[in-house]
Amino acid sequence: MKKIFVVLAIAASIISAANANAQVKSATAVRSAVEAAQKASADAKKATKVATWLKLGDSLIEAYNSPMGNGWIGATEQDLALVMGSTKPSAEEQVTVNGAPMVKKVYDTMNYYFNEAGQLSIIEVTKPVVEDALGQALIAYKKAAEVDVKGQKTKDIVAGINGIVEKLNNAAYNEYSFGKLENASKYFEQAYKASTAIPGTNVDLDALYNAGFTAFAAGKLQEARDSFKECIAKGYEGENGDAYSKLADAEEKLGNSAESRSILENAFTKFPESQSILIGLINSYMTAGDNTDRLFELIANAKKNEPENASLYYVEGQIHEKLGDFEAASKAYDETIAVNPNFAHGYIGKGILLYNKAVDIQEAASNEMDDNKYNQLVEEFEATLKGCVEPFEKAFELVTEDSQKQGIAEYLKNVCFRFRTSGDDWAAKYEKYAEASAK
Repeated sequence: MKKIFVVLAIAASIISAANANAQVKSATAVRSAVEAAQKASADAKKATKVATWLKLGDSLIEAYNSPMGNGWIGATEQDLALVMGSTKPSAEEQVTVNGAPMVKKVYDTMNYYFNEAGQLSIIEVTKPVVEDALGQALIAYKKAAEVDVKGQKTKDIVAGINGIVEKLNNAAYNEYSFGKLENASKYFEQAYKASTAIPGTNVDLDALYNAGFTAFAAGKLQEARDSFKECIAKGYEGENGDAYSKLADAEEKLGNSAESRSILENAFTKFPESQSILIGLINSYMTAGDNTDRLFELIANAKKNEPENASLYYVEGQIHEKLGDFEAASKAYDETIAVNPNFAHGYIGKGILLYNKAVDIQEAASNEMDDNKYNQLVEEFEATLKGCVEPFEKAFELVTEDSQKQGIAEYLKNVCFRFRTSGDDWAAKYEKYAEASAK
């Protein structure tokens, strides 16, 4: 699954300079504008005009924005000093939000939360001018679309609705930050539904996925299941098929084990490298006490269709490793490399397998009281540890992403540190990978 809130965090930080520097109208002024627009929409003649509903929608959006003040996400205290004039906080305190220390500044209608870098991260409205302003605005824009039979104002209507979707997502992000997962899920769901209000709006499947994610975290399993099902039905499968594993999790917790397994098995044929799907399948078979041979049947069938697909052999090694079968895992990784000598994951899998095996042997040695057996285990430990160097070094040559190189270098640094006094070659390797892991 992709990082759930990366898109939202970015969206929450984007406010136009015009909006950031605009003078906020008083609550009385925006409330009066809303009431005037509502009165016009109740007039039978005026209600036939697109402009009437657009004005109502726009006035409600302004009412929603008004209590947020002149601040914007990403603003520094110096920035705000220029635009807020004499408006000062009535209180200030150190708080922790979503595990991060922040400074909370309390104003009349909102709270501002500043991160450690001194930037405004969250705007929390405490006194809305109009309750459910976004919901009412959406109704107004939808009514505008109904009245606009010639589609002359479609661009304006779509822009209004897309703005509502963004604000609902931001509200969901805030609720998530405060640990209010159920509220976050509801806002995400509202954002998704708003994005489907009329043709032409940008259907926000990210919001639908996030609604399921936060509902699951809040223990709202049926809501989570419904969201993930709809995601998949609309072709949104998550990163590497994570929507399937999340759906399967929800079904499992709802007591539908057979359905959960069926989802995972079907998903596995599409995303054999997905760790979440693979782990879900392994847990499903092992929890039920069933024979895990079914997993290897799925792999075998996939191999028949794609015998040159090295990732299938790699996944087979992963399964054996998770089941604790070192020899079978080692063989599968060797087959991965044989099928495609340039497939870095085969070398990474073999390297990690040997490294973890060495760690297990080292632990056994530390608990061994017999000197002869201890010495034998130490020899076995060092031989196994040295054995992981070659596959790791080959993987280091093949990978191109800096984060992957750094991760592999960390393993190699740790290994070479053990043998750095054994000779110049080991010392040179240690220096090389210590430097690479630090980048």
